Amino acid sequence: MAQLVKDLMHPGIITCQADLTLGRVAQVLIEQHLHALVVADRDSRPLGILSDFDLMAAEWLSTDAKSLEAMRTMTAGELMTTPLDTVEAGVPACDAAQKMRAGGTSRLVVMERGKPVGIISTSDIVAGMMRARPLGRKNVAEVMSRAILVCREETPLCSVARAMTDAHYRSVLVVDANGRPLGVVSGFDMLAYCGEDGCADATAGQAMHEMLTIRPDASLREAADMMIQHHHHRLVVVDPEENEAMPVGMISTFDIVFEMALPSSVWQQ
Repeated sequence: MAQLVKDLMHPGIITCQADLTLGRVAQVLIEQHLHALVVADRDSRPLGILSDFDLMAAEWLSTDAKSLEAMRTMTAGELMTTPLDTVEAGVPACDAAQKMRAGGTSRLVVMERGKPVGIISTSDIVAGMMRARPLGRKNVAEVMSRAILVCREETPLCSVARAMTDAHYRSVLVVDANGRPLGVVSGFDMLAYCGEDGCADATAGQAMHEMLTIRPDASLREAADMMIQHHHHRLVVVDPEENEAMPVGMISTFDIVFEMALPSSVWQQ
């Protein structure tokens, strides 16, 4: 039996006011363990959506004092994406997956009888696939995640889905028999394999995308620019003297937003 959007979605909508500052948006995302907020008016009617990727696209890492001050006062309503990308609660989850891929988005607002009732994201669909088939101005090194979830290229995609769900990771590094990095599998990559039978016989090697790498001593601005330019949510951090060795970490949009939400951040001062 096909899983429906309403079976996998997160029920309820967590919103923020349109006049909330971007620094406060970053704090809410971290406090609620979210990657996006629905922006609503004072009558709780949804206006748009604001994600961690949007925050980076705002170029808050600029070293120019004037532009930094302008970004500190920018609000959720000024930066949000509108109109909302939506999907009906009663349609198959694989329909939502295809809509995400077609629209280049990682989440959809779920509608029922004309009203928003929840959110479905790539990670929700990854978890559903697993159940369907059981099994400050710092540099990159100071912000990156040093623990990396790793698998071999022949690993069944259903096993990857389970590992990502259990570990609450949004991506897995794919390596060969010698530990040399080959690519990355993300929840978004898995959308192409979403069907009634989960991910069937697909492997990590089939689903992975080419990884983007960055040096540990690179600035956060460099990392943000690379993510925005290539529409990636994460970069693999490698030692420039050992490009084919095991990476030293990964940095994602969430890592950078986490830094933005810290009390010591320039956004919170």
